[in-house]
Amino acid sequence: MAGSDPAGALDGLVVLDLSRILAGPTATQLLGDLGATVIKIENPATGGDDTRSWGPPFARTTDGRSDLSAYFMAANRNKLSVAADISTSEGAALVRRIADQADVVIENFKPGGLEKYGLDHATLCAARPDLVYCSISGFGQTGPNRDRPGYDLMAQGYGGIMSLTGPAAGAPHKVGVGIADVMCGMYACVGILAALRHRDATGEGQHIDLALVDTQIAWLINEGTNYLTSGVEPVRRGNAHPNICPYDVFACSDGHVIIAVGNDGQFRRFAKALGMAELAADSRFVTNPDRLRHREALSDMISKALSGMPKRLIMERLTAAKVPAGPIHTVAEALRSDQAAARGAIAHIPRDDVEGGRLQVLGNPLKFSRTPVRMRYAPPRLGQDGDGILCRLRDVLAGRDSKG
Repeated sequence: MAGSDPAGALDGLVVLDLSRILAGPTATQLLGDLGATVIKIENPATGGDDTRSWGPPFARTTDGRSDLSAYFMAANRNKLSVAADISTSEGAALVRRIADQADVVIENFKPGGLEKYGLDHATLCAARPDLVYCSISGFGQTGPNRDRPGYDLMAQGYGGIMSLTGPAAGAPHKVGVGIADVMCGMYACVGILAALRHRDATGEGQHIDLALVDTQIAWLINEGTNYLTSGVEPVRRGNAHPNICPYDVFACSDGHVIIAVGNDGQFRRFAKALGMAELAADSRFVTNPDRLRHREALSDMISKALSGMPKRLIMERLTAAKVPAGPIHTVAEALRSDQAAARGAIAHIPRDDVEGGRLQVLGNPLKFSRTPVRMRYAPPRLGQDGDGILCRLRDVLAGRDSKG
């Protein structure tokens, strides 16, 4: 980058990325967005990260090869790709040399799977006591299920969220995207940054043990504590909220609208704005606990009233009354909205070997006043950065040391 470019918050930090699929790559992409140098190790014998082939769709490349799936591109920008087969002595040696210069290692092999290559946390942390090493697995490094494989769908099922998702009748549903993986990646990033702060204060690195299922259970949030507090098993309610009412999707004359009434004052304004002021005076609906007890009756009355009204009118009235209400966008509508444009929801990264000379990816929502997120590198082709990686790494470390 040019010297006038603002520094990233994590400039000079070196991350060795031994992860693939989504949870680990989500974490390392975020670290890369914040300025870290992320070196992604991919096995050329297997075609690299599994998600390179998870398509279509694929980016249209000028050489006709399809290793840039949309799925891969979602979690692998701002990274360097090095092809190395760690099952070979040469590959393992190269990765150990990179690890010797890294601040962070992140991996998502099965527990114990890296020991035979000398790349496990015990070996690397013994050589480098200041190393932060993060292991992501399906069920963690301990416990009766530690050796079971972990995928997002299995974590959603095991961790309880599928039992809460979908309509009240019928089969449980998974969330539409790999949310267990993504949230695990977010926890990984937070844990790594906390461990780095400890390292900077004490010189001590540490091992972070993180599991898809653990994080999935942790973000059951209020439904988890609802159960722990009441002993009552939560159930699927479709789009309705377990703790407040009305908070749901309602049909109108030309589609659907979201209404999210968060307190009693909002409910009074809601009822008045839609010509149903009598609801606010009805003893069944005065307070939120009252409304929850009579949820079905209230929802039926609201549904009947809104069924003959257009979305535009409902939105205008509720917006004027300062009652939360909103549309249900398709993905295309969300990404092409004026709000998304104003907030940089889509990022364009130059890449000469794809049609049009650039790739479109989702932007980073973090807005820093001093160390802005930078889209430095497009999602890499397999092994594109292997030549001279150790020299490049030395340059990064030299730049960091000169600033120190």
